[in-house]
Amino acid sequence: MERLIERLLFASRWLLAPVYLGLSLTLLLLGIKFFEEVWHLAHVWQVSESDMILGVLALIDLSLVASLVVMVMFSGYENFVSRLDIGEGDDKLGWLGKLDAGTLKLKVAASIVAISSIHLLQKFVNIENTPNDKLMWYVILHLTFVVSALLMGVLDRIAFASHREDDGTDAKH
Repeated sequence: MERLIERLLFASRWLLAPVYLGLSLTLLLLGIKFFEEVWHLAHVWQVSESDMILGVLALIDLSLVASLVVMVMFSGYENFVSRLDIGEGDDKLGWLGKLDAGTLKLKVAASIVAISSIHLLQKFVNIENTPNDKLMWYVILHLTFVVSALLMGVLDRIAFASHREDDGTDAKH
């Protein structure tokens, strides 16, 4: 009975596969939104300099979110479902297979800080249209993300430093 339960539990990891497939569909949606923003910027003669900067920041934001989705999708699949069987001649991402769940969380936190930074920069570029109280909350929220990411990194280093030294993995990865 115990063996059957363990096999069922282990097989249930495949329930995550459709979730990661769903994430790949969000890449399509992000791509559509990206090119919609490019189309708006293509009318450069009708766009002010600050609107152009805001548009470029929106494109960078979308690309960071899309990269984050790819990282979570591939690393999550490899960590929790199954190794990706990529042929020898195929392109291979350098970080594929090297991100454990803890490192993935740190990468996600760093990406959130980067995305938050871009949003905050957008608010500063458009500062005349942003009320001071809202701007203050944007800064507080951004600093909360920064402190959270730093604390996650410190806790990860404290909790897993000896584990990484034992298995030969460098803590910088």
